[in-house]
Amino acid sequence: MIRRLLAFALTLSIAFGAACGAAQAPEAYRRGEVGQTLEGLASYYSDRLAGRSTASGEPYEPTRLTAASRDLPFGTRVRVTRLAEDGSAMGNVVVTVNDRGPFGDRRRILDLSRAAAEELDMIRAGVVRIRAEILPAN
Repeated sequence: MIRRLLAFALTLSIAFGAACGAAQAPEAYRRGEVGQTLEGLASYYSDRLAGRSTASGEPYEPTRLTAASRDLPFGTRVRVTRLAEDGSAMGNVVVTVNDRGPFGDRRRILDLSRAAAEELDMIRAGVVRIRAEILPAN
């Protein structure tokens, strides 16, 4: 009986967590609609992942301007703007989504390549506030 209760509680907590996580990004953002924006946090990939396959099948290349997103389709172009504490822009970079993530903290909406992180001057900080705007395809 205790095993059943524990299994039920675990199932319920997983379902609740998934439902809460899915509510983070608007439906239009998940579809990659041009002009949609989302604010949150961004981190960047470790260099030790260089050469490993991303979820899209491409190898991770730290010198390319790429990103991982839990929601956006592969190939989506995104203008990432670093935000200061007062919400003003501190710089931006355009990246292409080619991987899935970030995982863990649901406030993180993108993992950026090292090159993109350098463009945003976020290497020292590690995690920064951003605004992500979906751009038209090339």
